[in-house]
Amino acid sequence: MNNSQHTPWYRQIAAAMIQHGILKGIGTPLFIGLFFGAYFYVLKTPAYPTTVMPLTWLDQMIGFQPQAMPLYVSLWVYVSLPPALLASRRELYRYGMAMAGTCLAGLFVFYFWPTAVPAADIDWARYPGVDFLKNVDAAGNAFPSLHVATALFSGLWLNHLLRRFGAPRWSRLANWLWCIGIVYSTLATRQHVAVDVWAGLVLGGAAAWLSLRHHASAAKETGYGND
Repeated sequence: MNNSQHTPWYRQIAAAMIQHGILKGIGTPLFIGLFFGAYFYVLKTPAYPTTVMPLTWLDQMIGFQPQAMPLYVSLWVYVSLPPALLASRRELYRYGMAMAGTCLAGLFVFYFWPTAVPAADIDWARYPGVDFLKNVDAAGNAFPSLHVATALFSGLWLNHLLRRFGAPRWSRLANWLWCIGIVYSTLATRQHVAVDVWAGLVLGGAAAWLSLRHHASAAKETGYGND
């Protein structure tokens, strides 16, 4: 990795992005497609009656903000960035398994303890973008918020990779601002309540910590990927 210390960070990123381009180009959308298939199946066929999640003071503080919709849907771009920046097939497989484990943990909870957000007194027809989201993604599968869990998981991995590339501090700050914006949007669009968000943060944080710890141990054993 000595040569990488003398290569500009943006060139390292560009080089990593073109590695295994076909695998990334097919694998990432395939993974997202499979996830959505399982997500909507669990949404429509829960094992038990649905529990409505409680509102907290944080939900009362954050009002409905339809302009947060672009941030909400930007998650699907955001979660595609970490795998795009991985240069080795082994890292890609490990990352994919860790993200899959995070999603499966959430789906397991959704199936055996189905939850939903409380009905909001809002005329969704006045906000076409949000209305479309509500029709496609119903109020179920609330706790934990996988939107939040996968955002934090991706944010922690992106921070790790940007540090590896020696990227400037502003890039890591932009990463965290984007991540926080996505988390905030789940409340501002009324897709989740605060309890869902906190659970998503715990799930995503724990999964990222475990996967990064395993990643660091594997890197030491193989001599690859030392920061």
